Formats: sequence, C-alpha cells, structure tokens
Amino acid sequence: MSTRTTHPRRLAVAAAAALVLSLGVTACGSDGGTKASGTSTSTAPTGAATGDAATPKATGDITVFAAASLKESFTDLGKKFEATNPGAKVKFNFGGSSSLATSINSGAPADVFAAASPATMKTVTDAGGATGEPRTFVRNTLTIAVPKGNPKHLAALKDLAAPGVKVALCAKEVPCGAAAQTALKAAAVDLTPVTLEQDVKGALTKVELGEVDASLVYKTDVKADAAKIDGVDFPEAGKAVNDYPIAALAKAPNKDGAAAFVAYIQSPEAQQVLTTAGFQAP
Repeated sequence: MSTRTTHPRRLAVAAAAALVLSLGVTACGSDGGTKASGTSTSTAPTGAATGDAATPKATGDITVFAAASLKESFTDLGKKFEATNPGAKVKFNFGGSSSLATSINSGAPADVFAAASPATMKTVTDAGGATGEPRTFVRNTLTIAVPKGNPKHLAALKDLAAPGVKVALCAKEVPCGAAAQTALKAAAVDLTPVTLEQDVKGALTKVELGEVDASLVYKTDVKADAAKIDGVDFPEAGKAVNDYPIAALAKAPNKDGAAAFVAYIQSPEAQQVLTTAGFQAP
C-alpha cells in the first residue's frame, strides 16, 4: 500500500519540476533573444556588416566636401575606403572651407563635410545642415612656406614684414587666413600681403611659382610638397592651432555612405594616414 501511494506523488512532483524548468528555459530564451535584437538595432549603423556593428559598410557614390589641406590624405583614404567597401565610390570636392560651407547651405548635393575649423562647420550646423554633433578628427598647425633653400633667409614671423619680402596669405574668412591673423597678432607683426588666396593650396602655389617669397600655410601642405618647398616653424603657431571637424550632412543623398565614411575617418587606420601626413591627433 505504501509503495502504491507514494509513486503517483513522485510522478506529480517530477512533472511539476519539469514544467517549471521548461517555463524557465523558455523565458530565458525569449529574454536573451529580445536583448540581442535590441542591441543589434541600437548599436549597428544602417548598412553595417553583420556581426561588426562598429564598422559600417557602404555602397554607391559618396560625395565629400573637404578642406583643401586634406586633399592628399583624403585622396589616399578614399581609395582605402573603397577597397574595404566594394561598390562604394568616394567623390571629393576640395576647396576653401568657407566656400564649401556656403555651397552646402545653398543646397549643393553632398554627403559629408570635413572643415578646417569649427567656425566654418558652425555655419553649416547653425543652418541645420549636419546630422549629429561634428567630431574633431585631426588638428593642424601653421608654418612659413619658403622656396627650397630659403633664399631670403626668413627665420621668424617678423622677417615677413621686412622691406622687399613678398608674402601670400589666405583670405581672413578662410581657416588658414584666420589662423594666420591670430599668429601675426600674437607675434605683434603687421604686414600687407601681396595677395589673399581663397584656400591654402592657392597660397602655397604662389611660393612654388616664385611669385612670393613666403606664405603662411599648414605644416601638412609643406610636407606634401617637400620637393619644392621648405618650412620655417615659429613659436606663435602654437596659438593658432586649427581643429578639423567632420560631419554627415542632413540632406545627404547617401546617408549610409556618409555615416560609414565619417566613421572610417575616425578609425585607427585613417588616423595613422593623417598623422603620417603631419596632422596632429585630436
């Protein structure tokens, strides 16, 4: 009698335990699936490679408006980006940051803006033209560009104001021009340039062609043109360091591509290329 009474109870207990265990496993599986799905949705950028939320992928044309001083580095990085994003094609428009900002605010089709100063980026963000907060990805410093061999023996900013020395500067509204004015003021140097250029490459070209004896440009530009140009460093440059911000644009025709390129420029690989070119890490 004893065995017959207890056996059904044991079966009932075992059945109940199995039911609880089954419910627990189902609940855990459901919760884990929800969390995994939620994480994927919130952290993986649109177009990201499966299983790698930190590396967005892109296809199609990506139009990048970038400061002239980024030309060599970004051209190289554009090719590297295309190699890791089959089907993507990066198209650049290099120029003075202020004129690029004006074009963007006037409706020019672009996906990304990389400016040579926060002030020029601000004209775009103030107009609602950027998506999210622009990120500083590099910094740049001025130097005095002179012809190879420095025939005028220029050694400091004050030498640019000497009689007979012809100087090219960037226009004041251009980042390299604003930085030059800051440096000249810090050195208490007052000079009248023979020309004001709309971007840093224009100021550098005047030295290359022998039309001026010197110009104030970025160190990266002198390094990129080292075969023809020498650079003369000066201490006041430290008071005129330019931050370079980058942002995806609100009206980007290729939003996924814009996000992917902005992320790539901040990657270790891209940062290595930029610092090798003479830019400073942010």
